[in-house]
Amino acid sequence: MKVFTLVLVMSKSQILLGLKKRGLGEGKELYEESGVVADECDLLQRGIMTMYFSDSEIPFKIHVFQCNNYRGEITETEEMKPQWFGIDHIPYDLMWNEARLWYPVFLSGCPFEASFSYDGKGDIIKHVIHQLP
Repeated sequence: MKVFTLVLVMSKSQILLGLKKRGLGEGKELYEESGVVADECDLLQRGIMTMYFSDSEIPFKIHVFQCNNYRGEITETEEMKPQWFGIDHIPYDLMWNEARLWYPVFLSGCPFEASFSYDGKGDIIKHVIHQLP
């Protein structure tokens, strides 16, 4: 299983999202993709997602963290163009298909576990999201 970490930076009623210019996240640090530094004590684990692919690709496990405190200047990089969005104006049509399913749970403040299964074309064929206490 490939393990990834996703850090979502929040500020009041906004979320920092990044338009990926190339590739899928490859273990890059938050700083390398956005210019932002977050201390471990400022990260709140909010969810764990597992993604299964029908083409026998190794499944992904993604640990989702929320960060409200950060240092540094938000900067566009070769890989990503970070931009603030109001939580009521998230551009789901530009995001991975599963985002519209799990972001509302994340934004509600509930910790969660989710799994997504994809067909060979990358379409979701099954998903389960559990809100945790």
